[in-house]
This record gives sequence, structure tokens and C-alpha cells, in this order.
Amino acid sequence: MSSIRLFILDTFARNGEMHGHKVRLQAEQEHLHLWTDVSVGSLYQAIKRLLSEGLLAEVRVEREGNLPERQVYGITDEGRRRLRELQSQGLSHVWMKPDPFDLALTRLDPEKLDDLHAVIASRLDELSSMLSTTEALNAQAIDGGYLTVSESLAVSHGAHRLRAEVAWLQEVLNAVPAIVADERTRLPGNP
Repeated sequence: MSSIRLFILDTFARNGEMHGHKVRLQAEQEHLHLWTDVSVGSLYQAIKRLLSEGLLAEVRVEREGNLPERQVYGITDEGRRRLRELQSQGLSHVWMKPDPFDLALTRLDPEKLDDLHAVIASRLDELSSMLSTTEALNAQAIDGGYLTVSESLAVSHGAHRLRAEVAWLQEVLNAVPAIVADERTRLPGNP
């Protein structure tokens, strides 16, 4: 599922014809970067791809005052059909990607076992800092008054996930002595 396609097609379906800059402004107003994997800087390129696939169409060219000409786009019938598919997929499919950390935790360097506590503690500090920053940014976005109820909930989802990650990593940190002891029994020459 492509988040950027869902955002762009939905923006055109809800707001009608517009130029790419208005799509970008919409993304910035909704603080999309805080709660999705959509990069505001990638919107123009994605609009071009949707145009080439027939999901958007060129409608007209506009010029306001001395500003450069801007191409205005609109969503096509095929774009609306694809939008419905993306909306359905986004709600019904679970998207949890494995974290490479898990594999690294199970494939430790035997020569660096004594460093594991410090490495895990550092990761925990970094995630805790990310959580604090995320909560502060989310509060600003939510208090700004531009977000809908569902957008506010989506914004808070990232913080909930980070809280779960911090709690789990604290468990890992507490288990480091047992992990190290277990790994040492697996070293060559140990029974």
C-alpha cells in the first residue's frame, strides 16, 4: 500500500482540482510528516507518476499575478477507483515490519558481549528522547486546531508505538545479564 498515493488521491477527491503546491500546503497543514511515511518533498514526483498512470489528469494552467504558471490537476474516474482500493487496504491490512534490531539481538558478536548493556542503554535513551520529541511535536500539531479527530488519533499513534518500544527495550535491558550468560554458554569450547 502506498501512503503517498492514498494522500494525494484523497486530497484531490476531497478538495477538487488544484496545483501541486496546494497539495504540498495541505500536507504541511496536516503535519503529515509526523504521522505518516509521506515526505512532503516527494509529493511533486508522486503527482507526476499518478498523472502518467492516468489516476490524475491535467485540467488547466493557472497564473496568479507575477507568480509562475502552475499546472492544475484533477482526479480521474480511475483515480477514484484506485483511491477506494487504497482506503480499504489501509484500514484492513496490518503493516508491522520486522525491526533489524531483533535479528542483531539474536546474532551477537561474542567479542562484544561486555558492551551489550551500554549499547542497549544507549538505544533506550535514544528511543526515550524520540518519544519526548514526538510527544511535544504531536501536542503542537493537535493544539494547532487544524487536525480532525481521526488525524489527531493518527498523530498520537506514533507516540503509543514508541512507548511500547521503550517498555519492551527496558525488558531487554533488564535481561542483558541473562542474555550474556546464555551467549557465553554457546561459545566454542563451552559444553
